[in-house]
Amino acid sequence: MKINETFIKTGKVEFDEFIPVIKSFFDANAVDVYIDAKKIRAFLDPDAPSFWIRTIADHLRASKYFEADIKSAVEHFAETQADNGRIFDYFTVFPEKLPCERENWTKYVRVPVEADVEFRFIKAIYQVWQATGDDLWVKNLLPKMEKALNYVLTHPWRWDEKLKLVKRAYTIDTWDFAYTAGKHNWLQFQIDENTFWGIMHGDNSGYYEAFMIMALFYELFKNKKKAEEWKKRAIKLKQRMNKICWNGKFYTHFVKITPIVIEGVDESQQLSLSNPMNINRGVATHKMAVSIINEYLERRKKSKAFSEWFSIDPPFPDGIFGDERIIRGAYCNGGIMPLVGGELAKAAFDHGFEWYGVDILKRYYEIAIKTKKSYLWYFPDGTPLSQEKMTSPRESATDCWGSSAMFYALMDGLAGVEDKFKLLKKVKLSPRWISAQVDNAQVSAIYKASGKGIYYEFKFDGEKIRLDISTLNSFEKHFIDVNLLLPENSRASKVIFNGKGIEFKNTKVENSNYANFSITFKDSAKVVIFLKNKAR
Repeated sequence: MKINETFIKTGKVEFDEFIPVIKSFFDANAVDVYIDAKKIRAFLDPDAPSFWIRTIADHLRASKYFEADIKSAVEHFAETQADNGRIFDYFTVFPEKLPCERENWTKYVRVPVEADVEFRFIKAIYQVWQATGDDLWVKNLLPKMEKALNYVLTHPWRWDEKLKLVKRAYTIDTWDFAYTAGKHNWLQFQIDENTFWGIMHGDNSGYYEAFMIMALFYELFKNKKKAEEWKKRAIKLKQRMNKICWNGKFYTHFVKITPIVIEGVDESQQLSLSNPMNINRGVATHKMAVSIINEYLERRKKSKAFSEWFSIDPPFPDGIFGDERIIRGAYCNGGIMPLVGGELAKAAFDHGFEWYGVDILKRYYEIAIKTKKSYLWYFPDGTPLSQEKMTSPRESATDCWGSSAMFYALMDGLAGVEDKFKLLKKVKLSPRWISAQVDNAQVSAIYKASGKGIYYEFKFDGEKIRLDISTLNSFEKHFIDVNLLLPENSRASKVIFNGKGIEFKNTKVENSNYANFSITFKDSAKVVIFLKNKAR
């Protein structure tokens, strides 16, 4: 089969137009820059003319399907690593804050209050490896990954020796300016004698995932001792994070180390944007994930906001972070973010709330795919950000950060193509089309850098489901763990793989019924899942 691009076809525009429109957002932001005579390809940040490792790491969930050069920007962050292991937040060759800044020099920035940069560096490398399959490239970068994580685990600005968790200054979730109780005259990006310290859950979930990636890489290179060390670190970090940051319903926004009371703020009620990310990074148990998702559903019912994709809810009082434009409902202080919606949708698909994942994707279709305009954030009344009401130097209607999260929810969640190794050789395949009332779907997932991928057709006729799966541009064995959502009140009675019956299990995730089985093949697989009503 000759297929050379990524697409989804269902006959429904709310799903079929997703990938072309999101690709157009990336095309609009793609820039080639030259530093030290080397071409670097990357996508502009949604609110500044710069290249941030945090957005690049998240962009890759989509860009690895569109873009051939996904190495050069990540390599540049590796090449500019400090001796102590610290990674820059971003680099740019463009004036960022016109008209006062006009120089077209190359500029590098590390925002001192940021604690999450190094795990995003690891995640970016991992996703590039998945799409390229380049083991040697990763092997050469391993010392830099080790150095980056050692910096986080030892530097007094990053690691709390008593709690054994990653710490940071008092910021709004993962954002880059700190609360100062009025002791700084604008946004505070620096650490000083007035810094209020604490634990932000999203930093620690990110490092848990990074540690697990390190374990995977060391297993790949046959270093069992190092693999086991990183796995143990990951497990201990997750245990401590869940003990200290979990409040019984969701993750507490900021667990304070430095005592501070902010008038009008009840931290126990603040639901911040890293909560769904924690689910997708693997630190939350299923029970915890369900609790977080239910919290979002409850707030959707009670809120007057057009969507529950809050950066933080309830927000902080107006202006207390040093800029009068950071009011309730603006930007990271309660603005509505597709970035959050995409992560929440993916979590919903994985934890038995498939209808909710579909609902989020359909709502994003209405505000962004249909209009071909997607913003980093919206005010709660649905008004997009505007230059007059934001602190950032750039206003973009082609946001790649939030749209890449929505792409992730569509491809990994609804279409259910999750790469568990590299080059889609080991895939968890979870077609959830039943939840979207889709009876026929074609899904092509191809990494642009390598041309490797898989294609499947899903067909449901009321009595059985057919899955026809093909590997693309590969002659190696593929291992597919199928996790197939079944119609309500149905269960699998028989599974036929390439003409022969195979073992399978009927399982439940909350109220959702799934058929689970594993298949191995080189070129193609034809699978038929016969259904019967549970009442019979």
